Amino acid sequence: MADEPISPTRGAPVDLSHHYSRVTKNRVASSVKDFYKYFAIPGIGNLAGGLPNNNYFPFDTLEAKAALPNRFKPTPNVPVDPPSSLPDQLAQLHTSDASIASRIVVPKAVQSDNILRNIDLKSALQYGTAQGYPPLYSFLRQFTRENLHPNVPYAGGPEIILTCGATDGFSKAIEALSNTWTENRDWIRDREGLLVEQFAYMNAIQAARPRGLNIVPVAIDAEGMLASGKGGLEDVLENWDASKGKRPHLIYTVTIGQNPTSGTLGVQRRKDIYALCVKYDVIIIEDDPYWYLQYPSANSSSLAARGHATSEDAQPGQHNYNTPKSSGYPFLDSLVPSYLSVDYEGRVVRLDTFSKTVAPGCRLGWITTQPNLCERILRITETSTQQPSGFVQSVIAELIMGPQSPNDGGRGGSKDGNGWQVDGWVRWLEGLRGNYERRMQTMCSILEEGKSYVKSGRRQSISSEWGVVEKALMYDFIWPLGGMFVWVKLNLRTHPLYKKTRHEKLSHALWVHLTTDPFKILVAPGAIFSPTDEIKEEEGWSYFRLCFAAVDEEDVEKTSKRFVDGMKSFWAKKSLDDIKESIEAGIREGCVQM
Repeated sequence: MADEPISPTRGAPVDLSHHYSRVTKNRVASSVKDFYKYFAIPGIGNLAGGLPNNNYFPFDTLEAKAALPNRFKPTPNVPVDPPSSLPDQLAQLHTSDASIASRIVVPKAVQSDNILRNIDLKSALQYGTAQGYPPLYSFLRQFTRENLHPNVPYAGGPEIILTCGATDGFSKAIEALSNTWTENRDWIRDREGLLVEQFAYMNAIQAARPRGLNIVPVAIDAEGMLASGKGGLEDVLENWDASKGKRPHLIYTVTIGQNPTSGTLGVQRRKDIYALCVKYDVIIIEDDPYWYLQYPSANSSSLAARGHATSEDAQPGQHNYNTPKSSGYPFLDSLVPSYLSVDYEGRVVRLDTFSKTVAPGCRLGWITTQPNLCERILRITETSTQQPSGFVQSVIAELIMGPQSPNDGGRGGSKDGNGWQVDGWVRWLEGLRGNYERRMQTMCSILEEGKSYVKSGRRQSISSEWGVVEKALMYDFIWPLGGMFVWVKLNLRTHPLYKKTRHEKLSHALWVHLTTDPFKILVAPGAIFSPTDEIKEEEGWSYFRLCFAAVDEEDVEKTSKRFVDGMKSFWAKKSLDDIKESIEAGIREGCVQM
C-alpha cells in the first residue's frame, strides 16, 4: 500500500501480527468490495453490481456558503516579546471577518475517468471503497505523508484510512489489536490491558472497558504521561502484577492539549516513552484532535506570571521540529510533532479528526499507521461502517481540492471557485489556532489574577490592635500549551470548612455553588475523567476542567470572571449550613448531586 521502496537506511516496520485479535487474524478481503475495481473499466456494461441507479438520487447538487481560509487572524508562531505585553498585542488582532465567504457546489456528475479528481454526487453517494472517497483519500494521504509527518522513520512510510471520526478510529484500533475477555469464561492470564493517563478522555475508556480490558492508569505531570518515576510507564510495566492478567500491550494517549489536563508532551518525553514501548512490545494509539491548537504564548505567559515556563521540553514556536525534511509550512514546522516522528518500528496508530478543524457533526477523520496494520483495519471497515458519509466527504473534498476543471459544474472553497489546496488548508488551521489562543489568553489571564482569596481582619495584642490582610490560594492551574481546556486544581485546604466536612462533599458543594445565581457557571468535575474508582475517590474531587472553546467569543471574559467570583463567594462561606444551602439551591435549579 505504501509507495516508497524499502530504504537501506530505514528499516521496515516490525511485524505486529502477534498482537492482532483472533477475529482480526481471520478477516479476509470483502469479495464484494474487491469486485468494485471492475466497475471503473471504461465502457463496461455493469450487470454485476447491486448498486442503485444514481439518476434516481434525489439530489441534483450539494451547495453551501463557506468561509475563505483567511477568515480568522493567526497568532505568531514565535512567542511575543516581552511576554507581559502579550494579551494586549493579541487583542489588537481582529479575530474574524464573517463576510469572507465562498460558495461551494458539488455537481451531480463529472464526465471524467480520473477517479482521484472526480468530485460529484454520482460517485460520492454511491457505494464506495472502505479506504475512503478516492479524491479526499488521495489528498489526505499526500498531506499526511508530505506535510503533517514528513519524517516518519520507517521505510515506505505510513498508510491512511478514513474513519467516521476519531472515536470510530479508536474502536477499530482496539478491535484489531485486542481480544474480548469475560470474567466468567476466560482465564485471568488471558486478560489484556490498556494503559491510559491518570486522568483521561472517558469515551475511549468506556469503549475499551466492555471488551474486558484492564484499564491501567499511568502517572502524569504538567506535560503528560510520565516515562519514569513512581507510577510512570517504566514502573508500571517493569513491576506488572501477572495476577491481574497480561502485561498491557496498548497505550491510549492524547499528547497535545490532553483532555482533560491540557498537557503537551515534549519530544524527549516521547522518545523516552517510545523506547519503553519498544522494550516491552507496546503499541501507541495516539489520539490527536488538538494537534493544530498549540500555543507558543503559553510558555511566555507562564514565565511572566510565575517565573517559569509551562514546559522546558514542549516549546511550540521555538524550533523547526520537522527535520531533516520540512513540511513546507513554517506553521506546521513550529508544532511539537507526533509520535510518528520517532516511530522507527511502526508501532504508532495515530487518530486524526475533522471534528475540531471543521465540525464535530462531520463524523470524519483518518487513521495513520504502518501499512500492514492499516490493511487489517481496512478489512474491519469493509464489513462495518464501510466508509464515512458521502455527503460529508464530497463537501470537504470540494472545499479543499476544488473542481477538476472550470467546466465540470463544481465550485471549491476559494473566491475564484478553485479549492483551498494545501496552502489554504494550512492557513485555515493557523486562523483557528489564533482564535483559540486568544481565548486561552483571556481566560488564563483572569484566572491568574483571581486565584487568591483576600480576607482582612483585625488582631489584638495586650497593648494594641492592628489590621491584617491574608491571601488564600483557592486554586492553581497550568497555562495550556495546546488544546481547549484549563485544568484547575482546587486548593481546598485553604477553605474555612476544610477540616469540618469530607473533601469530596466540599468539592461537590463548590461545583453546585458555581451553577447558581449570580454565577451560573458549569464546569466539568475531575471525577468524570477518572479512569478508575481509586483515582476518582482519591483525587477526582480536587480538579475542575474549564473549556474556553465552547462559549461565544465575547463571553469568554465574562464567564471567566463569573467563575472567579463564584470561587471567592464560596471561600467566604464559614458554616456547614451555608454549604447545605448551596446544594439545595443547586437542586432547585436542576443541578442534581453527582
